[in-house]
Amino acid sequence: MTMAGVGDRVNFEDEDGLLVCPYNQSHRIRASRFPYHLVKCRKNFPNKAQNLESCPFNARHRIPKAEMKHHITHCVDQKVIEDEFVINTHRRPSEEASSHWQCPTPEEDWETDEDGSSRTFIFGSTSQNRSYLSPSCLSVNEVSNSIPSGVRAPSSFPEQLLSSSPYLRSSSFFPPWRIGVGSKVKELPDLPLQPTCSEPQTKLPYLTEKTMEPAIKYISRKFPTIDLRTHSLSSIQKEKSDVLRNLNSYYQTFVEVLELRDNVYELLNTMDTCQISLDISMNYDLTKGYLDLVTTFMSLVLLMARVDDRKVLVGLYNCAYEMSNGTSDMSYSRLGQMLVDYDHPLKKLTEEFEPHWKLLMDAVMSLRDLFPRRNMGAQQWRGAQLLSVIGFASSMLKPTTSSTMPCEYLSLEVMEKWIIMGFLLCPSGLNSERTCLVLWKEAMQCSLCIELFRDEVLFHHKATEELFNNMKGYGKRLGEVKECREQASSSSGSVHRERRNFLRDAAKELSTVLGQEPGLLGPKALFVFMALSLSRDEISWLVRHANHITKTKTPEDYIDGNVAELLFIMEELRRELRTYRKVVQRYFLVYLSHFDAVTLNETIQNLSVCPEEESVIMSSFVNTLTSLNIKQVDNNDEFDFRGLRLDWYRLQAYTSVGKTPLILREHLDLASLMNMIVFHTRMLDDVEGLLAETADLTMFCFYPMLFEKMFLRCSQDNTQLQFLIAFPMVCSHFSNTLHPMCPEEDLVLQKRSLMLCANFLEGIAKQTSVCILELCLGQRDLSEKLLPKYAAQTINKVKKKKRPSNRRGVAEQEMPGAESQRKDRLVLTTTDRLHLTLTGYGKTINHVPEIIVFDHILRPVDYLTTHLEIRLSKAIVGLAGYNRVTQEISRPSEVLSGIRAFISFVHSVAHYINVDVSKICKDVLLQQSQAQDANGEVTLTAAYTSWYLESLLRQTSTGAIIHSPAFKSFVTIPVENLQIFNAEEYSDVMEMRALAELIGPYGMKYLSEHLMWHVTSQVTELKKLVVENMDILVQLRANLRKPDTMAALAKRLTSSENVLKRMVIIGLLLTFRSMAQEALRDVLSKHIPFLMGSVDLLHSVVDTTTDRKDMLHIYALASAVGASCLVDPVLVDALTNQKSATLSEEEYRLTCLLLLFISVSLPALATDPTSTYQQEHQGHRNNIHCLARGISEVAAALHTVHKQDIQAHLKEFLMCASMSLLQIGQETEKPLVRSRESVYLLLHMLVEESPFLSMDLLEPSFPYVLLRNAFREVYRPTVMTSG
Repeated sequence: MTMAGVGDRVNFEDEDGLLVCPYNQSHRIRASRFPYHLVKCRKNFPNKAQNLESCPFNARHRIPKAEMKHHITHCVDQKVIEDEFVINTHRRPSEEASSHWQCPTPEEDWETDEDGSSRTFIFGSTSQNRSYLSPSCLSVNEVSNSIPSGVRAPSSFPEQLLSSSPYLRSSSFFPPWRIGVGSKVKELPDLPLQPTCSEPQTKLPYLTEKTMEPAIKYISRKFPTIDLRTHSLSSIQKEKSDVLRNLNSYYQTFVEVLELRDNVYELLNTMDTCQISLDISMNYDLTKGYLDLVTTFMSLVLLMARVDDRKVLVGLYNCAYEMSNGTSDMSYSRLGQMLVDYDHPLKKLTEEFEPHWKLLMDAVMSLRDLFPRRNMGAQQWRGAQLLSVIGFASSMLKPTTSSTMPCEYLSLEVMEKWIIMGFLLCPSGLNSERTCLVLWKEAMQCSLCIELFRDEVLFHHKATEELFNNMKGYGKRLGEVKECREQASSSSGSVHRERRNFLRDAAKELSTVLGQEPGLLGPKALFVFMALSLSRDEISWLVRHANHITKTKTPEDYIDGNVAELLFIMEELRRELRTYRKVVQRYFLVYLSHFDAVTLNETIQNLSVCPEEESVIMSSFVNTLTSLNIKQVDNNDEFDFRGLRLDWYRLQAYTSVGKTPLILREHLDLASLMNMIVFHTRMLDDVEGLLAETADLTMFCFYPMLFEKMFLRCSQDNTQLQFLIAFPMVCSHFSNTLHPMCPEEDLVLQKRSLMLCANFLEGIAKQTSVCILELCLGQRDLSEKLLPKYAAQTINKVKKKKRPSNRRGVAEQEMPGAESQRKDRLVLTTTDRLHLTLTGYGKTINHVPEIIVFDHILRPVDYLTTHLEIRLSKAIVGLAGYNRVTQEISRPSEVLSGIRAFISFVHSVAHYINVDVSKICKDVLLQQSQAQDANGEVTLTAAYTSWYLESLLRQTSTGAIIHSPAFKSFVTIPVENLQIFNAEEYSDVMEMRALAELIGPYGMKYLSEHLMWHVTSQVTELKKLVVENMDILVQLRANLRKPDTMAALAKRLTSSENVLKRMVIIGLLLTFRSMAQEALRDVLSKHIPFLMGSVDLLHSVVDTTTDRKDMLHIYALASAVGASCLVDPVLVDALTNQKSATLSEEEYRLTCLLLLFISVSLPALATDPTSTYQQEHQGHRNNIHCLARGISEVAAALHTVHKQDIQAHLKEFLMCASMSLLQIGQETEKPLVRSRESVYLLLHMLVEESPFLSMDLLEPSFPYVLLRNAFREVYRPTVMTSG
């Protein structure tokens, strides 16, 4: 008994030799038992099995993935397969005819132990061909195109070809789990070449430089025979290194195309030699892979022929290469000849495929029953109730099966491409068989162009005409081509439009039923993939024709305003399959283990002939299926049936060659069953692969402009609004367009996908926010009708109702609520339409919480939140209607009413859309309390601050507006030839409270800071006036006890009126701030009473003994909520910022002199006729009553800044002011004492305003009797007369 390693060469006849198990080195297995042990042990060691791969030459060789390339090169069984293939290929027909091989008598006993099997299954070695294994010096590459009759194919066919070329190893022909519509063109090596060389933006500089023009012209004219000695190529000599470096990737791409061409034709020759039988309904994977390979290769050649500068690129590179190395590149001669041959690619391809026409026609003609059955009109689909689950209630729970299971969801577009390209390569079939002509004509009438790759298409009618024009015997076919083109142009559009209409209804019904009853996803899974495949085909047709067919008599056939619904239904079907994945897995696991495994076992036992190798493969199928357990689904185990599907793929190849013992076409029941089992296994482990095969929508990535046009068209239809989310969801598919062979396009496709998805979400969010804002404005208009200003009109109308008016042309004003009265429910108002629109947008935004595009997460709600915040902010500011030029603005109460209507409706949006409206409203309103919003736009705070400062307070200096303590507002005084706004409408208590509600504490702080900036500016100017009169003021301060001297010195002061005017302005500013603070306190007391109570309590503990710094901090807190303080902290901060640290003593001196200057200037007010006190307003006509607040607060703030005793200095000011005013009583001239009593009242007002003064302090300086007489004088009754 011998022992051999896994990769060692062993004697196949030595059945007792021991082999080492690759999964557990302690296992020593006899060679006859080794294949069965591998199957069992692989399940016991799944982690280790993932790192091992099977050798293509011997299935017993399990090699680590990293060592596979080295093993394939040195595998000892490779020679055996090559020898066998060569012997079978070069055997003469007579030798084959004299073969004495007979079908062995079936002696298998399925009940006996597996040890009874006499042979070991080894790829490349069969019981019938072992006698032919002998050395040979011939190579596989020497296979001829001649196909001798009766040649037997090697049993190792797929593996031998899979390992023969690196290009075929990556081809879409072999691995069945990679074969599909989405993968058939991913392997093209020249993907970026054609657009790079054709687009002006990306064109190589060598093709446009003037210095290279002579060389380019010479190469284009002489290609491929180029003489380097010519002077025209001298420019290449100078830049040969750059040319080599920059053109190397392009040149190698063409070389790869050349090598791929060689390998493709080698493969086709081998398949012809093996006399393979292809039928899509029998060996589906093999036939589909073959047709994909042919059409992919043809597409590659056609795309290569579209590269205009291909000869120049290759010629430039070779010239530079030969100049650098002294000889041409080894591939240049064949590459140049290939490019010359493919100047007319279809003609050349037709000639090259002439030896392969039989196999190609067999594959294409296997579609003769399938294609007409699938290519029906919508009316026939509707009559057959295609895709209907509830149409046949009795069979609702029965599994949907078919004898051609994978053909049912095979793309109709792909079949059309196979047929058209197949007959372009082998047109002789059109003249030989009537069935070929019928199939070809039906395919030619389906469309006007077919897809080559991405957005590259082939206008097959034109291409066919050009091909047939140059071929003899095809004149009659030219007329048929024109007839097919006319038929496709006139009727295909309407046919596909009706199909889309049908699919919208049928797929929607299917999605609804499966969404409500997910248990039906198991038996009706085939319907889902059929619906997806048909829908994808129709969308692909529409996209292709809408983009490339520009001139047509029926443009409406290429426009579909309801495509969003079809895309949405496809996404819904995909979502249901993913959501109920476990339901589907449980169903098909039970189906595979309890039905498919039993049926397959019975089918295998009924086979009349079953060679050993095939028997082992099929037995492994049964074992794999019967070992399935429902607990695997419950435990979330990962299923992997790729090995089973690959074995079935190999078995198709084994049983489809000529002279094979087990002929698959004679056992169609086995083929049908295995195709169904493959589908069932894919439902367990490869649902995503099936979705990529049937529902791939990545074509939109290459039609971005058309994609956006479709979105805009659908967004204009209210019935499609709820499906718009399908457009950004489709963008999540675009990651499937990436491929490792084209890494340079990853970033471009990623940016394009993200841009499209973001644009769609932006569009949805924009339109939704516009709709919400229009409804908000409608609500605001309704709430505005309830405002008090409209009540007078309504009351007047009710009073006059008893006296009907006969005036014509006067429109009656609608009463509030009239808009809710309906005479006909079918008549929709604007509000109704907006609500329906919002409902549609709400559904589309709520559909998915997030969309993942290239690892980027995009949330539709975030886009809506951003847009809604921006538009709501603009709309709120728009309610104010602020105009800087005309200084017009809406009343705060009206704006507040509109905002409340806005917020009320925005909160109702939560019933439509799952969005945090409270956060949106808070963010928007909080931004309105700042100077600028998040986008740098003007806010209500900025607008109202500017208006109150620039319009309201500035007008007070003209005398048109006065402050009225009686009304607690500013009042407009009529002035001749001056028309201004009514100040009381903007400054009364209600309006100030509304302003506080609008801009909040932060906005009030911003307003106060600007007011204080103006106050400090005035204080600065006052100090300048003090400096101008410094000497006189110093003398006045030195003679405070000498009234006569003070009176004489006071007359020498200059700018006394200017001082008083500036102090009045300061008083007005501080008075307005006091009104705003009071309004803020009222508002906050209503909203946050408990917090306000805490602030008041903290405020009440501050007294004269409190530390100055702590006192200012507490005052700052109290001032922020509108509380009045002994010292204004905001004013203190503003004045502190102006104080010079180096001249503090001088600043203090100026402060004292300023108060003295004001006190001695007060008598000048008595000469002003506008200083008269007005009873109804309880203030002076020229607003001098505001002097009291201005003097009190400015003095307190200035002495706080200088850390001086406020009360002592105010007492000094009161004494000086009293002495100055007493001087007025000694005047005898009436002009000098015109407003004496009104001015006297200023002392009383000052005491009332200042918390540091009292009447007891005033009495020694100014007798109370004078104040009493002054009050009696100003409040003297006025006799009112009439007539």
